[in-house]
Amino acid sequence: MANLVLADAEREYEIDLLVLIPGAGVVVVEVKAGSVAVDDEGRWRQHTAYGEKVIDPVGQVTRAKYAARTYVESDPRWSRGRLRWGHAIVVPHSSFDDDFALPDCPRSLVHDRDDMGDLVARLRDSLAGDRTSPVPTERDCDQIVEILRGRNLPLRDVVALAAEREDRTERLTEEQAMILDVTRLLNRVEIRGGAGSGKTSLALAQVRSLAAGRADRPSQRVALLCYSIGLASLFKRVTQIWRHNHRPAFVGTYEDFARYLGVTDFGDRENISFWENELPATMRELVAELPPGRRFDSIIVDEAQDFADDWWLPLLGALRDQETGGLFVYSDENQRVFPRFGRPPVQLVPLVLDHNLRNTKQIADVFAPLTPIRMRCRGGDGPEVTFVPCSADEAVDVADDQIDPLLDEGWRPEDVALITTGKRHPEQAWRQELDGQDGYWACYWDAAQVFYGHVLGFKGLERRVVVLCVNESATHDRAREKLYVGLSRATDRLIVVGDPAVIREMGGQEVAKRLGL
Repeated sequence: MANLVLADAEREYEIDLLVLIPGAGVVVVEVKAGSVAVDDEGRWRQHTAYGEKVIDPVGQVTRAKYAARTYVESDPRWSRGRLRWGHAIVVPHSSFDDDFALPDCPRSLVHDRDDMGDLVARLRDSLAGDRTSPVPTERDCDQIVEILRGRNLPLRDVVALAAEREDRTERLTEEQAMILDVTRLLNRVEIRGGAGSGKTSLALAQVRSLAAGRADRPSQRVALLCYSIGLASLFKRVTQIWRHNHRPAFVGTYEDFARYLGVTDFGDRENISFWENELPATMRELVAELPPGRRFDSIIVDEAQDFADDWWLPLLGALRDQETGGLFVYSDENQRVFPRFGRPPVQLVPLVLDHNLRNTKQIADVFAPLTPIRMRCRGGDGPEVTFVPCSADEAVDVADDQIDPLLDEGWRPEDVALITTGKRHPEQAWRQELDGQDGYWACYWDAAQVFYGHVLGFKGLERRVVVLCVNESATHDRAREKLYVGLSRATDRLIVVGDPAVIREMGGQEVAKRLGL
């Protein structure tokens, strides 16, 4: 073993060579190049191209030997007791007389340029004088090597790498938050961007900025809305730890907003006409009676492409000033996974986010053909996207098989989500039946569990690792949009499971090519 460095509480030791000879012993070797001599006062001197200096090779090598021996013997894996250890000085460029001797260094411990041809034999012979300590076996030598390489060494930590990328992403998102300064004099804005562009982070930053106010703008009463329960749970969890004067006055889903206005009867939840026509009409009647203290200065909507046409009217009606009150809309038309095509009935100033901040370059490259605009990826490098081919009937079982290997890689359960595009995963269905929607979404924050979800409910959310299970045997409405959402949810590691032909039909040839189909 060459160039070992050991350290204890007092000092650091450098070992040029540690030679392990089964059946003989262990030798710590100090190598001194150039011209090495001993003067009349017994001082060792070394002269090289860099000059001359006094050296102490005997003290150096003996201290290093004891340090190495102590380190090995104190390791909990070592049980053999004291073995035979020796030391030696090698001067490969110098010549010493055969009868050279010092009180602390006989000639047998010094090996000069004439001794290089049989150096191993000389090292073996130098150990023979110790007849009290047992010699090491080959297994002993292997264990010493293992001990000197350290113990309980941290392996490549996938979570640490993900955390570093996450920190970098947060810094970049803060840079993009400067776009909010541009909007401080604009009250009606639509911020568009592809998956991973930081829309949700910007929406939260804007809520906080408007609610807190600033020197040139008073604090506002703000409402923050979205469509999905999962994203709303994220909003509630994030905003509840903010200072009181930074929080939105309302945060939740469109259904939650209906309750805020006073709706108590939601009828048949499967009735599309109720959600898109009857409920908004009821809300318009109720919002007309809303007292000023319960109205809002600004309303912010994330994932706005999920909102139907008539949904916007009660929102605008809830503004204190319906002509100039703030309406800030964050959208990605290519994530329109529901058959609704609503637009706010007011003029909005469009701003575009064209950087992908969330996903690694490898993941962003896979779904790049599906984004609404050309995106520049700033998320850093990560592992390649993995595709596991199987039939649609096998997809759930094959996706389940990916979880344990991911945990073996070092990912934690809280880092991993399994998302389906077709029928819900049995684990998701069971949790929703057992705990209801609120209890089910509480699992999203449970550090001890892998999360099981569906692309329709996972928009706006993310996980470091996603197993995307395409458990469909044919394409259906909004299939391309669902694939886009699913492929873009992982920040660091993405595994796609499904039928290659179905995925090719859903995403097109370019996506299939990038998945290696």
